[in-house]
Amino acid sequence: MAFAYADPDHLSKMRLRTELENIRQINSFIKWKLSGRIDYDAVYSISNFYSHNVREDQRFEFWLRENYLDISRGNWDFRVGRQHIIWGEMVGLFFADVVSAKDMREFVLQDFNLLRIPQWALRTEYSKNNFHADLVWIPFATLDKIGRPGEPGRSAAEFYPFALPDQLQATFLNEDRSGRNITNSNYGLRLSQLVNGWDFSAFYYHSLDASPTFYLVGGELGRPLFQVRHDRIDQVGSTFSKDLGSVVVKGEFVYTNGRQFNVTRFSQPFGLVQQDTVDYALGLDFSLPAEIRTNLQFFQRVFLSYDRDIFHDKWESGASIMLNRKLWQDVEVQTLLIHSLNRVEWMLRPRINWNFTKNWRLALGADMFEGPATGLFGRFANNDRIFTEIRLSF
Repeated sequence: MAFAYADPDHLSKMRLRTELENIRQINSFIKWKLSGRIDYDAVYSISNFYSHNVREDQRFEFWLRENYLDISRGNWDFRVGRQHIIWGEMVGLFFADVVSAKDMREFVLQDFNLLRIPQWALRTEYSKNNFHADLVWIPFATLDKIGRPGEPGRSAAEFYPFALPDQLQATFLNEDRSGRNITNSNYGLRLSQLVNGWDFSAFYYHSLDASPTFYLVGGELGRPLFQVRHDRIDQVGSTFSKDLGSVVVKGEFVYTNGRQFNVTRFSQPFGLVQQDTVDYALGLDFSLPAEIRTNLQFFQRVFLSYDRDIFHDKWESGASIMLNRKLWQDVEVQTLLIHSLNRVEWMLRPRINWNFTKNWRLALGADMFEGPATGLFGRFANNDRIFTEIRLSF
């Protein structure tokens, strides 16, 4: 359950979630997994705060989660079906996590196992000694879920990702997902090697971009008309990690070609310019006195051939800190702060977890945002919320 306390305050989530899974080993080299999830959010039944299309989109959902067949032979592993493929290393950042689609209707606030959406894929892995190869083919790409836009007098999805300066009121056509076909299939290769305790990897991934691109397709001055589409992109990257005893160091680097970004000039065709980018992140995991587990990260995006009319600086930098400590055996507190180094813009997430009995967990927390209306976090400045959840796992 969540309550958004910024003006106008409103109940933003009252969700019942049930997820079941079954894993079976057929023999020594074949196994399968079946899993599914049902969500019902009563907010969209008892409140008219959100637009009709948002309520219809998020009131009730059935999800196919991981459903796959595994076959292992010697150094080879084959997996076919709906599966998670995670290539990234960082906490709360997804630069190298290029294969996963994501449910962004709560931004990045959900647990990662809920945030990521499995892909229908054929995956081949080869391992020998300290070498590992991972070949992926996704015939029909799964794309990010971003929610639905609002209507006059009714709100869009709580964390709808598109933001314009306050004086502009956008309207939207239905999302174009026509690129999801076998001729536009995704594929990629990741190679990793363990060298003297250093885990290095490099990858290439060609895909229909899971993230949305907002095309300006019409409208009039002050009331533009947009449509969400998905472009073809290519990504090359690498990751590393090393356990240095009391400290774990890790990093990611990704170059992206083909992604387009919105510009402020409406004379630009579709309101978009292509901007190749370099994203990288460096992180440290260690413990402070009093058993406070700590994660520090620095990250940066660099726009190559920079266009001054996009809604970003050429060098976009940020840092994050996450602190985690057990107060008692069953009570844990955690705080995550991600802050831009370019401007006053941040996200703060304090949380407390109480495992009050076997298999049961109660959580209380808050999600707070600050920044300009078109910023990564500032666009959600009116979405500050407090939340609670109770979970039974068995």
